[in-house]
Amino acid sequence: MPPTNPGRRRALADAAIDLLASSGVHGLTHRAVENAADLPPGTASNYFRSREALLVAAAERIAELHHADTGRAVGRAVERPATLVDLLTESLLTAATTLRSRYLAIFELQLEATRRPVLASALAGLQDAALGVTAGHHDELGTAIPRENIPALIMLYSGALFTLVSAGPDGVSRDAVRSTVQVMVDGCGTDAGRRP
Repeated sequence: MPPTNPGRRRALADAAIDLLASSGVHGLTHRAVENAADLPPGTASNYFRSREALLVAAAERIAELHHADTGRAVGRAVERPATLVDLLTESLLTAATTLRSRYLAIFELQLEATRRPVLASALAGLQDAALGVTAGHHDELGTAIPRENIPALIMLYSGALFTLVSAGPDGVSRDAVRSTVQVMVDGCGTDAGRRP
């Protein structure tokens, strides 16, 4: 049975995320994760028996962090109303700058999942859960996005995120992000883009 120290498990997953962002999937080894987390040899393999398990743990940790950040943002928006455009603009700006490493890591994982069915399955499960969480946030905020359009909005958000993260933080401007988000939200709204 794997060890149950949640703090150590998180430290290993966080180190894996940083390594994925800086060195890519090929730089992610148990030993490299232990070094990055400043833990003794053998610790990572005690928690994650295989490299694939380590990759899945990193993906799960990214999802956990993302949902926590999103939940806090929605909570603030409920207390001090903000538009969906404002929320998504801030989310993309933060993801592409302050949290860039986290999202570089998830893109590495998504590409690796095309070659690893277990990782692909784990990511699909995380995406399904994200859809439910996102739909709940939209309900809580009372947005005008119909529930059936939320998957399209998530896909557009993901594409914009990839473009911004891969461009680097110096190539990100608030005005450009806001314009992109406005188009995304308008396109997924109730009446936008529909033929009479």
